[in-house]
Amino acid sequence: MRVALDATYSVGPDLTGIGIYSRKLIEGLAGLHPEDRFLLCYRPRKLLAAQRPELRNVRRWILQPPVPIPGVQLFHALNQRVDRRAAHYVVSTFHDLFVMTAEYSTADFRQRFAEQAKQAAALSDMVIAVSSFVADQVSSLLGVERARIRVVPHGVDLPPEIASSGREDIILFVGTLQKRKNISRLVAAFERLPGNWKLILAGATGGYGTSEIMDGIGASPARARIEITGRLGDPALQRLYRRARLFAFPSLDEGFGIPVLEAMAYGLPVIASNRSALPEVAGGAAILVDPSSTDEIESALLTLINDPVRRDQLALCGRSRAVQFPWSRTVSETHRVYRELIR
Repeated sequence: MRVALDATYSVGPDLTGIGIYSRKLIEGLAGLHPEDRFLLCYRPRKLLAAQRPELRNVRRWILQPPVPIPGVQLFHALNQRVDRRAAHYVVSTFHDLFVMTAEYSTADFRQRFAEQAKQAAALSDMVIAVSSFVADQVSSLLGVERARIRVVPHGVDLPPEIASSGREDIILFVGTLQKRKNISRLVAAFERLPGNWKLILAGATGGYGTSEIMDGIGASPARARIEITGRLGDPALQRLYRRARLFAFPSLDEGFGIPVLEAMAYGLPVIASNRSALPEVAGGAAILVDPSSTDEIESALLTLINDPVRRDQLALCGRSRAVQFPWSRTVSETHRVYRELIR
């Protein structure tokens, strides 16, 4: 097969979830399928920053209409954006549609996002949804018939070993500090916990609603016990996963939720929202709470703080759950979609 992929989001040192997905998929496809040829396409601002491919079956190309993409059978848009039909077959991956369902961004951005999503759905022969939750949204919000949708979940890297000692009384959250992530309620619940516990918020600032979140943290009576790290590279984030004792992710809307699987992979007991794709991803290996209830978040945190046996049980269940989501599964199921279209 000859496949072109929009590799724009795979460039950079500290990647978001979509960037991680893009890089893992590209590396996996090229490495596991040397019989195929892959053309990595970058929008102009990213082309110069992209590393030169080391594998013989990979080349780079510019992604800029009307420049044609030469000699490929299929084009895969890795982030639900399709500017044109650049090959005989087109596949697009949809990670989430929360922008269209609630006020988690500006009105202008919501309008641009909705138009882009509708165009990508209309121009794609097949849509890959990263969860059944997203598949349902693609069908209901964009009118894509289910016959054109395939569910291929994200993955996670399993650490070779899990530290059983050296953990501290830390509750960890990983993600951009924005309204959708429900940070304000997490902070409000944390304020009621015993004073020896610390909350670490590991993620970039600058998302929608960040200023209100920061103001709330600044005024919190527990401010001295709350640490905001900013965006972290992989080594620093992995150290936090090994240090923390609990992981809290009460997000209001997620198309998947890679940090939940990452925490499980590192042996952390997880508290997550009972909404969107998170119950599907957690698969019974986490305590699920109503994210709109500060009391429920607090109760779940206290349960795990006061019950080390329950913590250990959840940690074991979570590790078993994470094992089911290797990136190799994402790669193989994506390649199967390609074969389904081309052959």
